[in-house]
Amino acid sequence: MRYKGYVMFNEFFKGFVKIHILHHAAEGPVYGLQIVKELGQHGYTNLSPGTLYPTLHGLEEAGYLVSEQQVVEGRWRKYYRITPAGRKALSQIRTKLAELAQEVLAG
Repeated sequence: MRYKGYVMFNEFFKGFVKIHILHHAAEGPVYGLQIVKELGQHGYTNLSPGTLYPTLHGLEEAGYLVSEQQVVEGRWRKYYRITPAGRKALSQIRTKLAELAQEVLAG
């Protein structure tokens, strides 16, 4: 039974990570290590590449992000930018998140 709870918690966690990624991509281009550091400041200290990169790729496949590779200090870095569909989704998420926060935190 404990394992099922862990799996469910991870599903919630992944949703929060996706929202953070869209939020930061709306502010400007983001890349993997930058996201790991930013989310670490919010307590997501166990975010592994095995979680992050499939999440980025999934957001890109869904049309919410688009990626572009650039050479930075002699190394390739993949930057992710939010798309118009990503901005629309983020706007809808913010509305729903505000409603949820008001209801959940009121109790």
